[in-house]
Amino acid sequence: MPMNEQPPWGQKKKPSGPEDFLATLLQKIRDSFAGKEEDGGQGGAAKPSQSPPNLFAGFSKLLAIAVAVVFLQGAFSSFFTIKPGEVGIVLRFGKYNRTTTSGLHFKIPYLEELAKVDVETVRKEEFGFRTRTPGFDTSFDRRGYDMESLMLTGDKDVIEVAWIVQYKVSDPVKFLFEVRDVAQAVRDASETVTRRIVGNMDFDYVLSNREILAANAKQELQGQMDRLQCGISIVTLQLLDINPPESVKPAFNEVNVADQDMKRLVNEAEETYNKVIPKARGSAKQIVEEARGYAAERINRANGETNRFKAIVKEYQGAEEVTRQRMYLEAMEEVLPRVDHLYIMDKSQQNFLPLLDLTRKSAPAVPAGAGQ
Repeated sequence: MPMNEQPPWGQKKKPSGPEDFLATLLQKIRDSFAGKEEDGGQGGAAKPSQSPPNLFAGFSKLLAIAVAVVFLQGAFSSFFTIKPGEVGIVLRFGKYNRTTTSGLHFKIPYLEELAKVDVETVRKEEFGFRTRTPGFDTSFDRRGYDMESLMLTGDKDVIEVAWIVQYKVSDPVKFLFEVRDVAQAVRDASETVTRRIVGNMDFDYVLSNREILAANAKQELQGQMDRLQCGISIVTLQLLDINPPESVKPAFNEVNVADQDMKRLVNEAEETYNKVIPKARGSAKQIVEEARGYAAERINRANGETNRFKAIVKEYQGAEEVTRQRMYLEAMEEVLPRVDHLYIMDKSQQNFLPLLDLTRKSAPAVPAGAGQ
């Protein structure tokens, strides 16, 4: 008989899929509790039982089915898949056992549990606003979040600060088991750090140095997360929007205008100060230096005259007549060039003899009528 031919007495129909197999299994359970038996020789008709149903036999069948179901469930749950960007944390009897990477892995059924942690996705927490529709045309909603954004600066000004914190999981084990709610811990710590840093600075400094404040807040927030052992790494902390509250914006603008006028006047005064004061200081130093120079000149001249006089006295004591004659001639050489008219007096002459100095240039003639 060929292998592909059916026997004349027929062939028992097998389940074609898991649904048929489950339906057949349920039908057998119902038949077992109903006390029915299959008739294998006469077309499969069921005969009524002549004896009362055996409860122990039904319980045995139920137990065998339960064991089979448990076995199949354990077999199917023994294998698990970790997606890229995730890690698997395997617990044995509720205690950490190992960490698995992406791929297909095996675990002991009913003894080990699996927890998956996404370590590549950047999580974020928003403060002072919430993102409603992310995407190319992102929209934000700031209504109802004033308690998060309102802060007090160091100079007692009220300010609204909206910021965002982004973080990733760096230690999956600590992320799962050290802190119950990591997101809430990030929010509480970030609010504490940001409020403290803003509260220690003036309003103008906060407006003009938001990058420096954000860097300091990020560093301090990371330190707090490390102390709490949250198992996360802060990617960025960015101060997005810093403005005064809407109710005080008009007064704030007036204060800014007055502050700008004050700064302008102060700058003008400093400019005038920088022009006048250095010039006055320079003139004062010039006068002082001139006085010092004049004093040094007079002292040096007096010392020179004194030394000269002492030298002349010494020479005079050695040769009185020669020294007297030399001094007379030197005096005449100094005085005569400044004299306009010279008269030579001789004892043998009765009259004065004027000396005409031909080497001296005559004074230019004054034109007639020049003095009128």
